[in-house]
Amino acid sequence: MIRHTVAFRLHHAAGSAEEQDFLAANAALGSIPGVERFELLRQVSPKNDFTYGVSMEFADQAAYDAYNTHPDHVAFVRDRWVPEVADFLEIDVVPLGG
Repeated sequence: MIRHTVAFRLHHAAGSAEEQDFLAANAALGSIPGVERFELLRQVSPKNDFTYGVSMEFADQAAYDAYNTHPDHVAFVRDRWVPEVADFLEIDVVPLGG
């Protein structure tokens, strides 16, 4: 299992129509085949400047690779993520054995 998490901050103003449209487009990524346990999250800690998070799991590396190259994901990154995200931190982790 691979857990893919991204914390991010948008260029859009909080509560704006642009922010809501971006979040809806981001949520649509949860329907890409292989995506499990998709969650779109709001940051509540004052310990960093990120506003949102997204978390999802993949059964294995093949499922994760298929997601990364899926046309819907590629288009979202190119058309929405790159121009609209001000900053982000991506973390991909696997469970420790034991």
